[in-house]
Amino acid sequence: MTSLVLIDDHPMVRSGLRATLGAELDWQVIGEAADGVAGLALALRLCPDVLVVDLQMPGLNGLEVLRQVRVGTPTTRVIIFSMHAEDTYVHEALEAGASGYVLKDADAVDLVHAIRMALRGGRYLSPALTERTISAYLHQSAAEQRVDWAEMLTARERQVLVLAAQGFGNTEIGDRLAMSPRTAETHRTNLLRKLGLKSQADLVHFARERGLLNAQS
Repeated sequence: MTSLVLIDDHPMVRSGLRATLGAELDWQVIGEAADGVAGLALALRLCPDVLVVDLQMPGLNGLEVLRQVRVGTPTTRVIIFSMHAEDTYVHEALEAGASGYVLKDADAVDLVHAIRMALRGGRYLSPALTERTISAYLHQSAAEQRVDWAEMLTARERQVLVLAAQGFGNTEIGDRLAMSPRTAETHRTNLLRKLGLKSQADLVHFARERGLLNAQS
């Protein structure tokens, strides 16, 4: 019996996935989660044969979950299930070790094919992504394959980023966003790690360069 875990922040999406994948006689959905942090913990605890994970979610995004699962339970095949068809996301997922990248607007059979191919040790991309994506991935440099992590931040992380870049401390951020200073500090630390930044000056430069200081928080 093939075991599967689903991570997606939309209940209706998880329900549809559960119905589609559960219809396969030799498959069993053994766990579900609505955010990246809970999903990662679930995957590391259950060590499923296949993990199906959304790209953009609260907590940790799908690429971060993918990377940590590949280290913590390397036998688990990971399928990214996303609405994003941009090459940069696909390249990053392939580089991180994804066994498949399936678009949410694809036919349900695509996800079934992706999982079956992953179980055989292969890789699967939705037909809309085409061979051009694979070819471009193989010929791009590491620098060209990087995703702009500003687009991968959760809404709460973006709020903390903007306030931190404006010079507010953890206590002030906590007061404004109804969270503890410790939680604000954790968000700030995670932001620096995600964005590859080392200092407050780097964070300010990053936010200003991308116009985030003028954006609605």
